[in-house]
Amino acid sequence: MIASPGPRKVLPKIPAKNIPSVLIHEIIDGKPLYRKGYREVLAKTRKIEDIMGSSSLQFFIIDYILRILYRNVNDEKYIIATNEAGLHVDRRNNLAGDILIFDKDILTIDKINKHYSNVPPKISIEIDLDIELEGLSEYSYISLKTRKLLEFGAEKVIWFLSESKNIMIATPQNNWEIQDWDKDVEIFEGIICNVGKYLREKGSEFA
Repeated sequence: MIASPGPRKVLPKIPAKNIPSVLIHEIIDGKPLYRKGYREVLAKTRKIEDIMGSSSLQFFIIDYILRILYRNVNDEKYIIATNEAGLHVDRRNNLAGDILIFDKDILTIDKINKHYSNVPPKISIEIDLDIELEGLSEYSYISLKTRKLLEFGAEKVIWFLSESKNIMIATPQNNWEIQDWDKDVEIFEGIICNVGKYLREKGSEFA
């Protein structure tokens, strides 16, 4: 199991007009999903910059995966995007990605601009969740975002989840697979990673 299917405790609703847009991480079906820790920012117990970045475990895993990709991906054919790369799916859906791999035949140079990408990635890779789960379970959020990505045109969506130490892999053919994260995972075209093994070799307590 990825997580309990039950929803999280619903906290008192804060009017959207009182929440700065910088605290919105994504918008799905017209609903803003706020960054983890946004309530503390509104309560002035934390600063905005305190919640903008990834955890050290997140960026450690992202660094591992990116180094594998940069060594093996043909940069004449593909673009690797990171740093919460934005996707504009439609007027009601803006998503953010930890690592996105785009086909240059689809994300052509004329589509490179100052806005979110409006073309789908070939591969989407997510490491943990960066939103407050208000009225959602982890499973329902992951399922919803994954479906949006696949419907948009992604060929594969991969989630690495440190709490459960699981990986979820989804494709448009409704092949949704969950496995332990200490097993090899093919990102695409024979490119393999093994997060659990890597963390164990580095002596991490999260292996």
